[in-house]
Amino acid sequence: MTLTIEKKVIEKAKKYAKEKNRSLSDIIENYLKILTMEERQQSEKTLHPIVESLKGSFKTSKKIDYKKELVKRLEEKYL
Repeated sequence: MTLTIEKKVIEKAKKYAKEKNRSLSDIIENYLKILTMEERQQSEKTLHPIVESLKGSFKTSKKIDYKKELVKRLEEKYL
């Protein structure tokens, strides 16, 4: 893998790593792990218990176009 990073950023990062007695590779790897874990956690957010209890309660046609239905209902309400 090849990364392109500004020279000043690399110099500062190396200095930081040295002060923390860690390798720059280790710091970058851990940062990427944290970054991807945050994204995963956001996508795996749990539903509120009330919403979860309603899941599957409503049956609709598989052919329904939700966007068209939403537009129709909003037009009826506001126009």
